Amino acid sequence: MKLVKLIANLGYGSRKDVTMMFREGRITDPDGEVLYADDKVPHEHIRIDDEPLDPPAGLALMMNKPLGATCSRKDQGRVVYDLLPPRYRLRDPALSTVGRLDRDTSGLLLFTDDGALLHRIISPRAQVAKVYEATLAQDLRGDEGELFASGTMMLEAEKEPLEPAALEVLGPRQARLTLTEGRYHQVRRMFAAVGNHVETLTRISVGGLVLGDLAPGQWRALQAEEVAQIFAGPAPR
Repeated sequence: MKLVKLIANLGYGSRKDVTMMFREGRITDPDGEVLYADDKVPHEHIRIDDEPLDPPAGLALMMNKPLGATCSRKDQGRVVYDLLPPRYRLRDPALSTVGRLDRDTSGLLLFTDDGALLHRIISPRAQVAKVYEATLAQDLRGDEGELFASGTMMLEAEKEPLEPAALEVLGPRQARLTLTEGRYHQVRRMFAAVGNHVETLTRISVGGLVLGDLAPGQWRALQAEEVAQIFAGPAPR
């Protein structure tokens, strides 16, 4: 792929904009030597204004989604894409969230521009486990774990029972729940079905990939081995 198209596809501007960047000498190699549009250089050797070029297509990111941000591109309020560099909205192929977390849920959110990877993660066949920690309005009554694990629990307006889910009690009003599916507001609806209310909810892992020490709103690109961890099963606790 020609450098002009490559850089434009990464969201740095139109092809006309990128052509002007070449003319202005803003695109260089690591030693500061000016590059030209027909040069053939490895991706990792390209600099724009002395900064490394963004990762190529096939990008995967993880973010600690903060409360109050939504995963929609069109929401009039704060959206998760606002936390990324503006040019990330212009990448081609487009960068999308892998599933969603609602406005009042925080924690591990994945992004990718790789459609095959996205579908592999969210496919019911993959059985990728998502782990959430919840603070509840009332004490747990004691039978939730058995019910959630039964594979027979029905939610209101649903036609199929939920897949078995694992509940770990962390305190009288704190629980960790592991799901292998992602129905609409599932964790909140499960606790509502047993007469409780989720006050705070955080996703702490997807498969074997753990949120770690990212602060709310922070994000970083994933390495190939980290993407592989997603399919390696839940991380040990």
